[in-house]
Amino acid sequence: MTTRESVRRGAAGLALAGVLAALAACSTVSGKPPGARAPAPGGSDHPALGRRVVAVAMQHRGAPYRWGGADPTGFDCSGFVRYVYAQVGIWLPHNAARQYEHGTPVPRDRLQPGDLVFFDRLRHNGIYIGQGRFIHSRQSGKRVGIGRLDGHWYRSRFVGARRPWTDLRCCERSRSR
Repeated sequence: MTTRESVRRGAAGLALAGVLAALAACSTVSGKPPGARAPAPGGSDHPALGRRVVAVAMQHRGAPYRWGGADPTGFDCSGFVRYVYAQVGIWLPHNAARQYEHGTPVPRDRLQPGDLVFFDRLRHNGIYIGQGRFIHSRQSGKRVGIGRLDGHWYRSRFVGARRPWTDLRCCERSRSR
């Protein structure tokens, strides 16, 4: 191998390493709430965090829908999810499809309160509250309310579910910062 080929291969290897490092890195989307932190110990089956998420979500039942909204003056679906999770110290992006990238997949028959549920090719989501129900911000003219997973529209457009507190590599801020 010539020196030129050796240099070319070395540069290609460094470029590949850089791409892999970038792919493994955490999201750089701005808007991480101050003080975001890891949840209480207990991992993926810890129900206390899920109950806290549901309690916060239920406080906003009746809030108006607002496209692009992410605060109690008006929420869209992913803005509602993002806001609720921020209140318990977990950062999520403001986009349902991107929220689907966070956490661990959960089979529908193993949903726990606080899990995220996704519909309509990842264009809609909400927070599972138990007993086949979820809370979400649905559409213009509606308010944050409760839906049923077995409702025709939701059943036929269900994509999947995630438990975001099980994979916090990109979603938490350590307490030491």
